[in-house]
Amino acid sequence: MKISELELPGVLLLQMDVYRDARGYFLEVWNPAHMCIPGLDQEFVQDNIAFSHQRVLRGLHFQQPHPQAKLVVTLSGTIFDVAVDLRRESPTFGRWVGTELAAGTGRALYIPEGFAHGYQVLSESAHVVYKCSDVYHREAEHTVAWNDPAIGIDWPLRDPILSDKDRSAPALAQLIPGLPAAADA
Repeated sequence: MKISELELPGVLLLQMDVYRDARGYFLEVWNPAHMCIPGLDQEFVQDNIAFSHQRVLRGLHFQQPHPQAKLVVTLSGTIFDVAVDLRRESPTFGRWVGTELAAGTGRALYIPEGFAHGYQVLSESAHVVYKCSDVYHREAEHTVAWNDPAIGIDWPLRDPILSDKDRSAPALAQLIPGLPAAADA
């Protein structure tokens, strides 16, 4: 496995080994015994799977309190996956990084606690699985506007399909007082 830190400290792109033969392919998504990597000494306690159609945009979601680190992989299709730094005192606060994840490539994105997460489906459809470091807490769930100009994410597809919650999400500036400091995340 090859690991690269992206432009935001702590956000890691994992390139897992993919074993292919005439039957298809195999890859190991997570094995804590083999993945003792600085920044990835993470315990995951919940797995989620989402199926979405092309142009669906999910996000930007985060929990506070009860922040979640996430490890994101696509099981089918291709997505544009995004992390936004929400740690108030971080030098990269409000900045984003995005990358394509496609099924069968062995690419995964690790997003540490203190970041919002979202993705847009680029293919006809996609199955996305993500491991979380804490369980879902409805009362701690928050959403940042996917199109907040202060963040400026360059989503690949226009006219996304959104949930009501994501469509009406507040801008980052409205959420700042409730966000943790960089050391708290």
